[in-house]
Amino acid sequence: MNTLSPVLNPLTLPNGAVLKNRLLMAPMTTCTGFYDGTVTSELVEYYRDRAGSIGTVIVESCFIDPKGPAFPGAIGIDSDNKISGLAKIAHAIKTKGSKAILQIYHGGRMVEPELIGGKTPVAPSAIAAPREGATTPQALTAEEVDVMITKFGDAVNRAIKAGFDGVELHGANTYLIQQFYSPNSNQRDDKWGGSRDNRTRFPLEVLEITHKMVRRFADSTFIIGYRFSPEELEVPGIRFDDTMYLLEKLAARGIDYVHFSVGQLLRPSIVDRDDPTPLITKYLAARTATLAKVPVIGVGGVLNKADAELALEKGFDLVAVGKACIAYPDWADRIIKNEQLELFINSTQREALNIPEPLWRFSLVDAMIRDVSSGGRKYKAGVYQEKVEAEALKLKINVTLDTDRITDIAMVADDSLDVDFTTTFEKLRTRMLVANSPYVDAITGATTQSEALKKAVSRAMTTSSKEHVIEEGGNPQAPQSYDVVVIGSGGAGLAAAIQASDAGAHVVIIEKMPTIGGNTIKASVGMNAAETHYQQLKGIEDSKTLFYDETLKGGKFKNNPVLLKEFVERAPGAIEWLKDNDIELSDITITGGMSVERTHRPADRSAVGGFLISGLVKGINQRNIEVLLETAVEEILLENGVVSGVKVVDEYNDTRVLNAKSVIVATGGFSANREMVVKYRPELDGFVTTNHKGATGSGIAILQHIGAGTVDMGEIQIHPTVEQTTSYLISEAIRGGGAILVSQAGHRFYNEMETRDKVSAAIIALPEKSAWIIFDNQVRSNNKAADEYIAKGFVVSAPTPHELAVKLNMDQETLQTTLGRYNQFVDQQKDEDFGRTTALRHPLNQAPYYAIRIAPGVHHTMGGITINTETAVLDTQQQPIGGAWAAGEVVGGIHGANRIGGNAIADIIIFGTLAGRNAAAWARR
Repeated sequence: MNTLSPVLNPLTLPNGAVLKNRLLMAPMTTCTGFYDGTVTSELVEYYRDRAGSIGTVIVESCFIDPKGPAFPGAIGIDSDNKISGLAKIAHAIKTKGSKAILQIYHGGRMVEPELIGGKTPVAPSAIAAPREGATTPQALTAEEVDVMITKFGDAVNRAIKAGFDGVELHGANTYLIQQFYSPNSNQRDDKWGGSRDNRTRFPLEVLEITHKMVRRFADSTFIIGYRFSPEELEVPGIRFDDTMYLLEKLAARGIDYVHFSVGQLLRPSIVDRDDPTPLITKYLAARTATLAKVPVIGVGGVLNKADAELALEKGFDLVAVGKACIAYPDWADRIIKNEQLELFINSTQREALNIPEPLWRFSLVDAMIRDVSSGGRKYKAGVYQEKVEAEALKLKINVTLDTDRITDIAMVADDSLDVDFTTTFEKLRTRMLVANSPYVDAITGATTQSEALKKAVSRAMTTSSKEHVIEEGGNPQAPQSYDVVVIGSGGAGLAAAIQASDAGAHVVIIEKMPTIGGNTIKASVGMNAAETHYQQLKGIEDSKTLFYDETLKGGKFKNNPVLLKEFVERAPGAIEWLKDNDIELSDITITGGMSVERTHRPADRSAVGGFLISGLVKGINQRNIEVLLETAVEEILLENGVVSGVKVVDEYNDTRVLNAKSVIVATGGFSANREMVVKYRPELDGFVTTNHKGATGSGIAILQHIGAGTVDMGEIQIHPTVEQTTSYLISEAIRGGGAILVSQAGHRFYNEMETRDKVSAAIIALPEKSAWIIFDNQVRSNNKAADEYIAKGFVVSAPTPHELAVKLNMDQETLQTTLGRYNQFVDQQKDEDFGRTTALRHPLNQAPYYAIRIAPGVHHTMGGITINTETAVLDTQQQPIGGAWAAGEVVGGIHGANRIGGNAIADIIIFGTLAGRNAAAWARR
């Protein structure tokens, strides 16, 4: 027996296998597999780093069937070509001295169609999971159930061939094995369903075939474990006595351990909330002598040695450790030394900790990341009270600051506050304290309130910073010196600031609006690039030449060819730059005017803008880059024709000078400046705009004041699909996902995937000057933006095309005929009416059906300031203005007469990072 701690004692399992201690690394989703479920090299290194002193590593769930992955980036064991990659993981773990066990599963009805190529998931019965938007699965036939059991057996055989010491059958988390046992998801009337005994048949048969494979291909010490969720909330659902019944049957058939799947070691019942008894206590009291011979694993909330020892004290035989193993690869060594650990991860240590990028962005890890860097602004320690006002919300907060960080944010007591906002406040408070910054993601569903609260914290920090300067004998209005001033906090400005900071420059960002994000935060579709490694992984053939030609054609051949060539050549590198900054755009779709899928977007197919800004803001926080909100640049200052700084005015109307050798202007376009739009395009008077209020062309004006030239100012794009009552853009990804445009008469009237200018013109030519974008549940499930539109109330829905037509005041038969004809074109992959050749993805035939009324709106100004390929601002004589740089929509010439969807995000990252690099080099000469 080990005298240091009982957790270090070895344990012999029922089959004779010996675990060197009682500690296991719990199986945790990493989302790090390749698109086809094969193993990546970074996943191998992740497990290698965490093996060693810990007794056993249970590798994350591996799907046993192509329809089995329940999350993006899942790894598979569904075919023999997966063995070699999994063998690398097993070898990496075992050579470090730990046992290697592989968890295997099938997601069943928990699988999203988008993860399996749009196919319908399978389950015991055709009953959707009890969650919003869940797909109704296809019930497995009796023959298919037999095949599924065989596939579990094949997976066990592959795990043996890969060199694992055992497998864990995943009978928890509402996946397929649990679905067969649950009376909620299994309502079959054959031998696989009905009575409790019948419902045990599937997990018992999976166990039986596992034993067969072990007897044939492995030695007697090959470990077989079973993970279980003790209860379900649903009615009907699994109750604790049901679980004990199944576990006893498994124990009678032969099992080497059972593994609780709960969030906390000592969790009580989630069904009987009046009973505080921990489930492990009930388990120990209820088990028979047979089950008592089977070791039981506890999990949940284990961080320090005392937590693991408590688990053993309460009756667990083994302890699985989850998040602590991510944060501390050498966790077992640390607790052996009696280190007291905190559950957080230094925001700068991803690579040092060998945490794969997809896992770093996963909510499990993201919540643990903390910015612990030093430097940045200094504050006068104290408590600062500020008002928060947003819509009907009015309250006061106290912000407590130390000399270098926020230590607390508290609401002043107010009985009138509702519970919903209290929840929002607590979530946002936690984010700001962890980041030591108000520049964090807003709370979904409470954006306006979030931004008001963040602004109040920002004001408190500004006040404290000014008081610190005064206390030190300084003048807050005195000139301050930087290497680089970035004007604008959209994607171009943030990317430029990060790149300039990484090049060694002292950077400040100036933003006239009260929030960070600019117009980028409203972007939806994605980022175009050709010849990327993501395209290669998906087998997409593309070329920079084709990308150049299609962008030039889309721009009506008015694009600046030199800038366009630079744009196309640097696009793949910009995708990699984002990846290196933990902003991965790994999914790919298509937009109008493109013939190849090259529009990169987040893996979950969400809108690119919020995802991008969230990642860039984290980069700003990690580098302690100062941001001045509600601060406007009055003018760029020159000395001898070269930039020397800027003159700014803040929200308190205080003016000061910021000295800098480089100024990057990234203020966006002028779509929200109606007078300016009408000046260049009178016919657009009265059109709504998709842009935010700050897109007024201010950057163009201040650069023109120092002699900058402009180009293409009359080239203003209208976007065809804008919800008119809110000016909300309906993403091109919806049409790229297979949607169609229909007139009020119920007819298609144009190729939906043509360029924006042409589609807009076709809508304006309709008698009603508006149209309906129509899609089905398949399109919705592949585009997260659709759920956002539904939540905002834009969408009309119906279970059939006839009922949808009634709601749209449209002829029923005409709409039905239109859908039927389009579906024929999809089947034959040829649009005989309008020549659509892309995004003919699948027939629109999966209920429910959806429609959004749209019309064109002012969306993008292609014209702007002239620059060269170094992003240096050019004067009216085409000569560089020393120290002046520009990037993003403030610049003209790149997009010609029409911008292709997906090219704006590429533009801001490509030229934003280029401007940051060159501005830093100029300033530090």
